Amino acid sequence: MKSIIIIGYMGAGKTTVGKALAKELGVMFYDLDWYIESRMRKTVKQIFDEIGEEGFRKIERNMLHEVAEFENVVVSCGGGTPCFFDNMDYMNQLGETIYLKASPETLHTHLKMGKGVRPLLLNKTPEEVEIFIREQLKLREPFYNKAKHIIDINVMDDFNKINGMVEQIRKMLNV
Repeated sequence: MKSIIIIGYMGAGKTTVGKALAKELGVMFYDLDWYIESRMRKTVKQIFDEIGEEGFRKIERNMLHEVAEFENVVVSCGGGTPCFFDNMDYMNQLGETIYLKASPETLHTHLKMGKGVRPLLLNKTPEEVEIFIREQLKLREPFYNKAKHIIDINVMDDFNKINGMVEQIRKMLNV
């Protein structure tokens, strides 16, 4: 099996869907941000604070190349991963790419419910976050839309729907 690489904006559910898909397929799951944190022994926020976004993106690219080379894996990437260097083309060459597509409203709702620290959203009001999401999506969608498969996740709001999404992905990929 080629690697399955899940992309999308922060809050789209990449980790949730990726974990469920990997469990269903009986393969390893890697969240690229978690992988970076374990390898660097620092949080993504600490890396951002110490070397800025450009430095982080270089590390992210190297770690993507490391983890994506594994066989029989599901990988969820950070929201910006596809948008830098040749990352999106690389992921498409290596495996099956799936874009979890969501509206800015859905993403904003998911991010409000989430507990993780999002360095790009720190110190922003809810209104500023919504504007930021809209602007970022406009910039990132051309990269996200290069994915081999696109799934609308605007309706994914409970575990039954997540399981349905996993089943949809399995059928789409014939796995």
